[in-house]
Amino acid sequence: MANLMRTSNPALNEKAFQGNVAFGEAMTLQGTVNKTGILLLCVVVAAAWTWGLTHSETPEAAYPWMIGGVLGGLVVALVTIFKKEWSPITSPVYALLEGLALGGISAIFDRMYPGIAVQAVGLTFGTLFAMLVAYKTGVIRATEKFKIGVVAATGGIALLYLVDIVLHFFSRPVSFIHEGTPIGIAFSLFVVVIAALNLVLDFDLIETGVSHGAPKYMEWYGAFGLMVTLIWLYLEILRLLGKARRR
Repeated sequence: MANLMRTSNPALNEKAFQGNVAFGEAMTLQGTVNKTGILLLCVVVAAAWTWGLTHSETPEAAYPWMIGGVLGGLVVALVTIFKKEWSPITSPVYALLEGLALGGISAIFDRMYPGIAVQAVGLTFGTLFAMLVAYKTGVIRATEKFKIGVVAATGGIALLYLVDIVLHFFSRPVSFIHEGTPIGIAFSLFVVVIAALNLVLDFDLIETGVSHGAPKYMEWYGAFGLMVTLIWLYLEILRLLGKARRR
């Protein structure tokens, strides 16, 4: 089982479903899909709030909500990862907090590049659908080599972002991460591809949880893990489109 359950998503790693065998009602695929829909709705509702504030006469009023969403979302995500049985409560809270952050971030980008947020949303869901079809039809298979490659690439990206954050304190950021140069755009495109491939690992992990009879609350946890990847994918697509518009 451990060999089947490797993913770079910290919410859906190889230990996520270990030791979680249902004694009552078990996790189902349809239940996970339903929970994912609920979390998406939470994100949209919260995002609409900060989006509206950013487009109001006092756009600065959105910043505390955005910051609270980012920090609160991180804390709740960590709690959910370590306390999976709490996921029926923490997952919606996470989605609402991330929505507050995404609404403000999207509005800021959209003010600079009108229409970019709608494009990013469309591309995110288009990518989700394409990867789901590729996974279901067997075009992309979550083999061991595939999993190891995606995990390694995701870890490398995370490490680079961490280095960039540290270098920011010395006013020496990694330039191509932020600039709209050909190298910068190529890097963002690479990150988007890796984020999209993480969706395949998430699908595989959720199916594995269902097949191993994980408890019902793991539907919420599976939906939470999928949301983590979708939010990352959306932000990276938004960044890529911003760089392309900047040129």
